Amino acid sequence: MANRVWNFDGEKVIGNDGAVVKWEDETFFTLSYNGQTFSGEVLEENTESNFLKLKVNHRVFEIRKKGELDDLIAELGLDIPKIRKLKELEAPIPGRIVNIAVTIGQELNVGDDILSLEAMKMENVLKAEGVGVVKTINIKSNDVVEKGEVLIEFE
Repeated sequence: MANRVWNFDGEKVIGNDGAVVKWEDETFFTLSYNGQTFSGEVLEENTESNFLKLKVNHRVFEIRKKGELDDLIAELGLDIPKIRKLKELEAPIPGRIVNIAVTIGQELNVGDDILSLEAMKMENVLKAEGVGVVKTINIKSNDVVEKGEVLIEFE
């Protein structure tokens, strides 16, 4: 049988036959290879992207089977995730501004803290969902804002 190309924890591995998998149920399995037996568990599965996250003998592995179209998709640049450009930040809920973590002219990347908004006695940290540069800040600390109100605009 032909060799298979896999990606184990980010490293390319050429696999061939010889391993035997015995399924206990949909999640747990026993893997036998070269006279050794390993206990395994499926932690995460995404069949569309050929991805598995397995725990084998208490060690976690991220495994991806290389598909026929993967090289073409990479060559065309279609595997690069699109990053959204920020335009404005609207208040997702009514509340009070506790802290503003950005300044005008500051560059933001995905996941950067923008501000803290208190609602129903809980503090919610709003993070950047894209990239951008802070153009204007329409609020200040302790301001009470309504849902949908534009708080910050980006270039």
